[in-house]
Amino acid sequence: MKKYLLPSVMVLLAGCKDQKKQDTTSKSEVATQTDTLKLPAPDEKGAKNKFSNVIGWPAGKAPTAPEGFTVTRFAENIKSPRNMIQAPNGDVFVVLSNSERSATEKVKNDISGKSGAEVNGKSANRILVYRDADKDGIPETSSVFLDNLNQPYGMLIIKDKFYVANTDGLWMYPYQQGELKISQPGKKILNLPAGGYNNHWTRNLIANKDQSKIYVSVGSGSNVGENGMENEVRRANILEINPDGSGEVIFASGLRNPVGMSWNPATGALWTVVNERDELGDELVPDYLTSVKKGAFYGWPYAYFGNHEDPRRKGERPDLVAKTIVPDVPLGAHTASLGLAFYTGTQFPQKYKNGAFIGQHGSWNRSSLAGYQVAFVPFANGKASGSYEPFLTGFIADKEKGDVYGRPVGVLQLADGSLLVADDVSGIVWRVSYSKK
Repeated sequence: MKKYLLPSVMVLLAGCKDQKKQDTTSKSEVATQTDTLKLPAPDEKGAKNKFSNVIGWPAGKAPTAPEGFTVTRFAENIKSPRNMIQAPNGDVFVVLSNSERSATEKVKNDISGKSGAEVNGKSANRILVYRDADKDGIPETSSVFLDNLNQPYGMLIIKDKFYVANTDGLWMYPYQQGELKISQPGKKILNLPAGGYNNHWTRNLIANKDQSKIYVSVGSGSNVGENGMENEVRRANILEINPDGSGEVIFASGLRNPVGMSWNPATGALWTVVNERDELGDELVPDYLTSVKKGAFYGWPYAYFGNHEDPRRKGERPDLVAKTIVPDVPLGAHTASLGLAFYTGTQFPQKYKNGAFIGQHGSWNRSSLAGYQVAFVPFANGKASGSYEPFLTGFIADKEKGDVYGRPVGVLQLADGSLLVADDVSGIVWRVSYSKK
């Protein structure tokens, strides 16, 4: 598989004098690219939009994976699958949710240029459960596990509790492993701020190793704080709480729209993927994958990629600009990197061990499409050892026309080492497996 280095940004590697030398850069050099990343100047007047047109997957067609991998349909004909988790007994939970907007609302920044009702209609707002009892990669049963939710995204199981992060709050339900439907009423244990720019509605969940803490991702309510920072309280953050919803602290801030979260298997550190800001030109600002340090500030809305000050917030908070953390791995501007899963299985080849799979939902705020793939970032000794590279592709049908078959979101490694990919606009969950010839 051909590897490419940071499309959508200008990169200068120390000592790199020609393309040939760049293509043969050693892994140790590549791993330090964020230190040598050269970004173009912000261009507020140069922002361009190109919206994708979803045409759906023809019968018998599937995304393309590297040689040796097989891509099949784990689930299909469902409405906007976004995120997934697997229970200890093997049950797979799939959340169905999309941005809700009225058919008459004019939405400048909707991903397709149309209102949510015109694109996907009313959000399904439910969780489905799939059971593959014989473990052949084809679930024998599926059913509605939980219904009547409010734009759910994050799910989590801790002992006898099932957690769901709606866009406006975290709910906790009684749960026994193997149950195919929640039958007892839940309890809202945490209010969360909702609404805002392009909705940034997803609220994801992850627990630490001993399950004593839950981490909740909350995106910003605006592009770059244009509605006033008084409306951004508890937003653009990852929150840390106790399992009962108490003890909230801001674990990390300045994260414009963190969605995917996963634990680095080598270091135990929390990592996330972040959607960065819009309307500064095609090449700004790169989305990124980064470790999340407790108490750290990652720039939004005042700065990006370290002390690059956003011209729209110029001079407002030099103190925060100066303390902005440089993220670990740039992922290309406007790629809408949403899903994240570190690979700890043994089914895939060794190169994927401990690396990160990233669901890139795809761009709208640039002159040509970017993202629309599942990318992979190799890791060694707990650190990124290379740039992101394509893993699951073929989602774009015609780049010039903007036609796409689908748009990947959540990624989940199953217990057997295969990978699930939620393709929301096509209503399909793909399964990627590997077998040696």
